Amino acid sequence: METVKEKKTETAKKAIIKISGAEAIIHCLLAEGADLIYGYPGGAIMPVYDELYKFQDRLTHILTRHEQGATHAAQGFARVTGKVGVAMATSGPGATNLVTGLADAQIDSTPMVCITGQVARHLLGSDAFQETDIIGISTPVTKWNYQITRASEIPEIMAKAFYIARSGRPGPVLVDITKNAQIDEFEFSYEKCTGVRSYNPVPKPDLKAIEAAAALINTAKKPYIVFGQGVILGEAEAQLKALVEKTGIPAAWTILGLSAMDTDHPLNVGMVGMHGNYGPNVLTNECDLLIAIGMRFDDRVTGSLDTYAKQAKVIHFEIDPAEINKNVEADVAVLGNSRETLELLLPLVNENKHEAWHNEFKKKYQEEFDVVIKNDIHPTKEGLTMGEVIEEINIASGQKAIIVSDVGQHQMIACRYAKFKQSKSNVTSGGLGTMGFALPAAIGAKMGAMDREVVAIIGDGGYQMTIQELGTIFQNKTPVKIVVLNNEHLGMVRQWQELFFDRRYASTVMTNPDFVKIAEGYHIKAKKVSQRSELKATIAEMIASKDAYFLEVSVEQEDNVFPMVPSGASVSDIRLK
Repeated sequence: METVKEKKTETAKKAIIKISGAEAIIHCLLAEGADLIYGYPGGAIMPVYDELYKFQDRLTHILTRHEQGATHAAQGFARVTGKVGVAMATSGPGATNLVTGLADAQIDSTPMVCITGQVARHLLGSDAFQETDIIGISTPVTKWNYQITRASEIPEIMAKAFYIARSGRPGPVLVDITKNAQIDEFEFSYEKCTGVRSYNPVPKPDLKAIEAAAALINTAKKPYIVFGQGVILGEAEAQLKALVEKTGIPAAWTILGLSAMDTDHPLNVGMVGMHGNYGPNVLTNECDLLIAIGMRFDDRVTGSLDTYAKQAKVIHFEIDPAEINKNVEADVAVLGNSRETLELLLPLVNENKHEAWHNEFKKKYQEEFDVVIKNDIHPTKEGLTMGEVIEEINIASGQKAIIVSDVGQHQMIACRYAKFKQSKSNVTSGGLGTMGFALPAAIGAKMGAMDREVVAIIGDGGYQMTIQELGTIFQNKTPVKIVVLNNEHLGMVRQWQELFFDRRYASTVMTNPDFVKIAEGYHIKAKKVSQRSELKATIAEMIASKDAYFLEVSVEQEDNVFPMVPSGASVSDIRLK
């Protein structure tokens, strides 16, 4: 009679099968729940693509029109689902075309695994056709990378790649696989990674630090919260809301923190940063306690560090120890996952209202409304504004759409005026500021959230950087909505030239093609609006469409985005005009 141990041994033997490295890659992806990947085939990755063909019923591959598009689509998918996005490319130029997406994902903490093919092991270092040292190139812009040269390494490295990408502060991982490793066979078995020696992705919360934070919160007269994407990544939206509502502390978002809290919540006071709201910026330098939750004190948030919140005590809730005291010195640092640390904090803080302090934010908002907001969303001038386009999208979508914005003036306008009731609704390139991000990212976002409306907001400049991804939309019948706000300029650069370079518009005027005809060439319904009387009905038609829809809106050419903190200035020096 077999013993339990003998039965387990026999079961383990059955689990071990001999397959090629290429097939092993597919099994690893499926084991990690990655059933959707973006990529572009080529010689050095062809064995994996051959296996993909055999697994079409279990793993969907989306052929993008450029490898950079594959990375941004994987980012969009990851940002709305919380899962690891996957992109794949061949060696040489295929691999190097991933670098922008890797850098974007690294600085914005987006979990992504990129797989690249590589020349055979015996050709490494010989300058073989399409050989590039992608490990050396990608090291500065990845959380981790590794080159596999033997098929037997694949299970362990792939498991480690997914674990590192999704754990702690997420980020991109690149796995480079030589062609011989894809072809050779080995005995395959897979075990998910649950830990890596010397890697501590989530620091254990220090209860004394949390108690010290609570003491500062309970005695502060003008406390102020700034929350970032760490709240979304840590799935701490409910805890943030509970903290704000219990303590009555006004809270503002960074652009990547946007949608972590309902934008219409009465304690949500707006956006910080270079083009953020007037009150949240000015009052940063008047609060007596600044509570930073899941944000890294980026320079676009702080302005001049010499003058940033010098009067205030600072509490920094952060998962990454490297961010503590990097830019702004913290009086209390609370390390750990934001959901866990905020849950520990909540019982220790007192109920409060801070009504007088709130009234200061309301007064600043009214100043901003009278000078800026009113003219942005309810303009009296003849030309269309970007702000009124975003406002009409809010109305037509019931504030339920995912907004994917590119980089430039339209991005700042979208982040200022888009309204959200659900987390993971704002997808944009924050830290790297990658023009061309939005169109492919919107594809990934829609594929990750097919039950939600996805609207890409793009400028005429950034749109043309990845316009070829219209082919991906057409081939896959992806029902994304694309809005190009066309001012016939590289708008943000033009704004700086106007304000700081005596209107010397060097290389910022755009002579554009017929965007409607291009979209129609891809069999995407397309319209152009240049009159206010057409705007509301056309946006309503776009949102109601069950198919992909392209809308070009001709907007004012010399509209500027205000408020604005000039580069290197104090947040107190924010300009309303």
